[in-house]
Amino acid sequence: MEEEVELRAAPGFVEPSVRVELPGLRLDWRSVEGGRRKSPREISRRLKDLSNRYRGASVVALRAQPIPHAYRAFFHQIGLDPDVTRIPIEQAAVGRLMQGQFRSTNLVDDALLIGLIETGVPIWALDADLVDAGGLGIRASVAGDRLGSTEFGHHLAPGRLVVADSQRVHALLFGDVAPGHGVGPRTARIVLFAVGVEGVPAIHLEEALWICAEVLGTG
Repeated sequence: MEEEVELRAAPGFVEPSVRVELPGLRLDWRSVEGGRRKSPREISRRLKDLSNRYRGASVVALRAQPIPHAYRAFFHQIGLDPDVTRIPIEQAAVGRLMQGQFRSTNLVDDALLIGLIETGVPIWALDADLVDAGGLGIRASVAGDRLGSTEFGHHLAPGRLVVADSQRVHALLFGDVAPGHGVGPRTARIVLFAVGVEGVPAIHLEEALWICAEVLGTG
């Protein structure tokens, strides 16, 4: 990033027309030092301990809890069937059942997973060098937008909900991060962002980002 960003969580923008249509939609972001590398053993142990929370019955009951229920309701609102396109916490829980446990992959992905498991709030990570210093927000795509800034980023149809800054589209909302915009081996600084919806208190987004940053700090 061209300028140093806030170390504390900061609220992102939500385009006014999107805010009117989807009240309660929120994005918070913060930046932290770090890049993609192997997790220390303590993080692997932490994931193993968290795996014990999610067994068959608890996964089935998950959707009735307030935060998962709020995300499921939001998915319905934007035309996604949450029984087909699972909300992030349900996707993680089903993955735990399929794999037998939450498996460690690398420090960044482990941190995102732990923040999600602990709070139910989904978090994504971007290479901070590609994020404008003004920060991130949510808007609808317009003609000429493309996903990312590389030749691998495809053009977007107008009206898609995206995570963007003043210059680039970095991700689809609750979808893929733009090619080349994620955290790689050469990343020195990361921008984390969490997305909340109506029914999810703002403090849960702040907690999710804090947990994620705390895990990244263990590396």
